Amino acid sequence: MLKKLALSLCLPLMLSTTAVTAAPLISDPVALMQSILQQERAWAGLETKTIKVEDFTFAYSEGGPKTAPTVLLVHGFSGSRDNWNRVARKLTKKYRVIALDLPGHGDTITPPTYEYTLANLSESVRKFVTAMGIQKDLNIAGHSLGGGISVLYSALYFLEVRSVLLVDTAGVYANAGNSLITKPQELSKLLARKPGDFERLVTQFATYSPPFVPKELMEGYEKIHMRRLAEQEKLMAGLTEQMKWYTPDTFQTGLRTLEAPVLVVWGDKDAIIGVEAVEEIKKNLKDGEYLILNDVGHTPILEADYPVSEAYIKFLDRVQKMPNKFAPATPAK
Repeated sequence: MLKKLALSLCLPLMLSTTAVTAAPLISDPVALMQSILQQERAWAGLETKTIKVEDFTFAYSEGGPKTAPTVLLVHGFSGSRDNWNRVARKLTKKYRVIALDLPGHGDTITPPTYEYTLANLSESVRKFVTAMGIQKDLNIAGHSLGGGISVLYSALYFLEVRSVLLVDTAGVYANAGNSLITKPQELSKLLARKPGDFERLVTQFATYSPPFVPKELMEGYEKIHMRRLAEQEKLMAGLTEQMKWYTPDTFQTGLRTLEAPVLVVWGDKDAIIGVEAVEEIKKNLKDGEYLILNDVGHTPILEADYPVSEAYIKFLDRVQKMPNKFAPATPAK
């Protein structure tokens, strides 16, 4: 029971995509992995795009009807926009879907002087959202670190957020069971520094029942992952530093500030952020729905993409029919 854990830490979504695709014969593991990811984006109905915003070049995937309500998907620590591909495949049939590579992740180009803190990441998401012109009635979804960012973003810009999805979200919890987030001294285990580390992260921490991933794909994603090691070390250090000043009350205040309906999804076998945290979230949300998935670890968007997608689409459909409580009142006749 952690009385003072301030981490809007987020913990990895470090799992490679496992969609079954017919990949060309490529000897380089990185090139093979990138080829498969591109195929998977197309399978999900997504296109790869970039946008220049100040000193950033944000990489993102986009798909679905342009005039439909917008869903922004935010990945976790050491992950990428591709972690959402399986869920996005269901969403693009009805919604405009945008999946972003956060600063220090994926293909986004970040200024070398960027300071990796939760506040800066949230503000970077804001810059991307406003540059894209998607801030009005935004549906935002976050996994792990992306969940912590989504809470902060939705608390700050509550007039514009239509709904929130939190999946095994990072936060500052008084009780997260015996999970890794309660052991700050061991958080360095979430970084892959040498060959073999990435597979250990996937099998020991990120998933409960790890899927089969061919060796070549595992090697390719590990190399892609390790290219970002310097940025990930800065981010981990920045988030860990916040443990010196935040308490669970800080995170709870953010949750209580959320005005939009929230869907909370959690794997009951999450070894990184224990499912016990859900009870704490329940006590602080004004409008929450909850889905606990049995025998699922930290990455439900990969381990249980079908139930997550089905629940999220039903939630989104319901939310779109609800009146906007912040819309101007109709003038009396």
